[in-house]
Amino acid sequence: MIREFALSKIEQGIRTTPLPVDYVERVYAGVLGKLIGVYLGRPVENWSYEKIREEFGEINYFVHEQRGRRLIVTDDDISGTFTFLRSMPDHGNSLAITPQQIGETWLNYLIEKQTILWWGGLGNSTEHTAYLRLKAGIPAPQSGCEALNTKVVAEQIGAQIFIDGWGMIVPGDPELAADLARRAASVSHDGEAIYGAQVVAAMVAAAFADPTIDQLLDIATLQIPEDSTIARLIRDLREWHAKDRDWRNNRVRLSEKYGYEKYIGNCHIVPNHGLIILSLLHGEGDFHRSMSIVNTAGWDTDCNSGNVGCILGVRGGLDCLENGPDWRTPVADRLYLPSADTGRSISDAVREAYSVANIGRALAGQSQLRPKNGARFHFSLPGSVQGFRADDTAQSRDVVRVRNVETAAGRALELRYKGLALGRAARVSTPTFIPPDTIDMVTGYVLVTSPTIHSGQVVSAKVRACDTNPAPVECRLYVERYDANDSLVMHPSPEFTMAPGGEKEIAWTVPETGGYPIATVGLEVTSEHRSDGRVWLDSMTWDGAPSTTLEPVGGTLWARAWGRALDRFESVRDGFRHLAQDRGTGLLIHGSREWQNYRLSAKIWIQMAKSAGLAVGVQGLRRYYAVLLTDDGRLALVKRNGAEHVLASIPFAWTPYQPYDLAITFAGANISVSVDGIELLTASDQEPFEGGGIAYVVEEGCMGSNGVTIAPL
Repeated sequence: MIREFALSKIEQGIRTTPLPVDYVERVYAGVLGKLIGVYLGRPVENWSYEKIREEFGEINYFVHEQRGRRLIVTDDDISGTFTFLRSMPDHGNSLAITPQQIGETWLNYLIEKQTILWWGGLGNSTEHTAYLRLKAGIPAPQSGCEALNTKVVAEQIGAQIFIDGWGMIVPGDPELAADLARRAASVSHDGEAIYGAQVVAAMVAAAFADPTIDQLLDIATLQIPEDSTIARLIRDLREWHAKDRDWRNNRVRLSEKYGYEKYIGNCHIVPNHGLIILSLLHGEGDFHRSMSIVNTAGWDTDCNSGNVGCILGVRGGLDCLENGPDWRTPVADRLYLPSADTGRSISDAVREAYSVANIGRALAGQSQLRPKNGARFHFSLPGSVQGFRADDTAQSRDVVRVRNVETAAGRALELRYKGLALGRAARVSTPTFIPPDTIDMVTGYVLVTSPTIHSGQVVSAKVRACDTNPAPVECRLYVERYDANDSLVMHPSPEFTMAPGGEKEIAWTVPETGGYPIATVGLEVTSEHRSDGRVWLDSMTWDGAPSTTLEPVGGTLWARAWGRALDRFESVRDGFRHLAQDRGTGLLIHGSREWQNYRLSAKIWIQMAKSAGLAVGVQGLRRYYAVLLTDDGRLALVKRNGAEHVLASIPFAWTPYQPYDLAITFAGANISVSVDGIELLTASDQEPFEGGGIAYVVEEGCMGSNGVTIAPL
């Protein structure tokens, strides 16, 4: 039941609780805490305490290398947290958001058996079970209810692992955070799982006021029934902590009373929630100690560690990550968010922190923050590098180091080079697509993504040189794209000279790559004279839709640049020539929701289908505009926003296997369609999607194409 306090907030529509003055930095620290926790715990996920103790003694730092693992990986804890929160902006950033609307967000962004969730099957994976209910037309919260899915399935851990963001968007309002968490968690869970999620979200929201751990727990437990198992668990842990300060002894007590033997299923919330509370109490608010405890203690380490990291990151801010192990340098802000919004899959902690904070600002009636005129990379937050690192391929690790610095002109990314000389280049870059060291990461949680940058887009960058540099240097921007052998090929911009103390604003159009996806974007510094010095990258961004043709080319990575949400895409054999969907509607998606005002054209043919065509403004599986040839002999322009709405339609007697030149002009609210060069449909949408990617669309049948051409208007 919604408490009166939370209900009054909803009725007001806008929160009146003031945002903290350091709100964005606290959110950023929470995002980093989440990432660090997940990356730290992932290599020993589901290990027992005894096995961890035998292998590592105590986990005090990243152990991925000892286990032969990557550090930066796709993971449900991360991708679910930041993807499902998009239900807020997708539904107008309303405090009255419903479980049904959040469930609709699941259906929009999840590509079945590929993205975000553990796809373990009906009755085995709680989230997969809930997804299948949603897909079958059972709305949330019924989709996650105990009566439908059984108590054991409904009370597994997933409710709390995705929940941190709901606390970060309502700082200082733990009761409202708990109510939002109830709505979000009920999409897939019920009972004790919802109570655990409410406690975590309430602690995140309350943590902005920097309370003690005891105060956090006092506040959070007020949000759930006193007679619940989660409430009783917390009381027991607090009593044990008061009597015995050895966390290992209390972990034994926890296991004996609330362990996996008593709370069954794949990963029950109760034992794991207990480890969150145990590490908070015995860590006494210290980020480093709490991380060690929660990861050494075993069970679902990445989930538990991610929640603890977010809570303590928000509570302590960026300072809590210092004076201990260097967590931030290896992470370098990097994260992956694979979903049907493929252009958002390659992201970073700064980008997601501003996305979360801007939801919070909208709920508080405040304007959106767009540092440095909305630059993609702006380095405005202390310590942020947004994925930029020395480029291994240029042996730059021996020449250049990157760090975030405060300069007279504001924060920037510093390239400090040493021993720069003729034949040696200082290169730094950040991923824009599947990185080379991640190509084989195709098991578990797959990295479904499109490149964030394409041919024809204009890269703008502001670069400054330190006035104490001993000599001028030559700089250039560059991208690296894959080739037919899935190897990297560099495309540089023209060089520009940076004299000591100089400043340049560069605009460079990305050259045609022949349809191959671009993997990185970066900055290179060279010199004819041996020198040490510093160059600052103040910002980098790119705007507008691409100007390019995307056709099947050699190698495998061009195909992985498309989000496959359909049954058949014979990428290696014949490219786009046989795109088939057995049941319902399938999409093959590419591009980003930042694309605005463009024309999409392609020659397509239909072998047999209920409907088939092209889509623009694609923001997932259930948010797009499409021009479709239908099996009842019509040409239709439709808008999909959950339900499908026909914007315009005419009779059109198309012939199977006959190619048609289809084109859509997407100009904000105004959309037009032409076939074989003749404009046949126009429409104006009163509530338009601001932008989005492209897709092939086929409903119960098979279509083909040779490729698509995109051109800005």
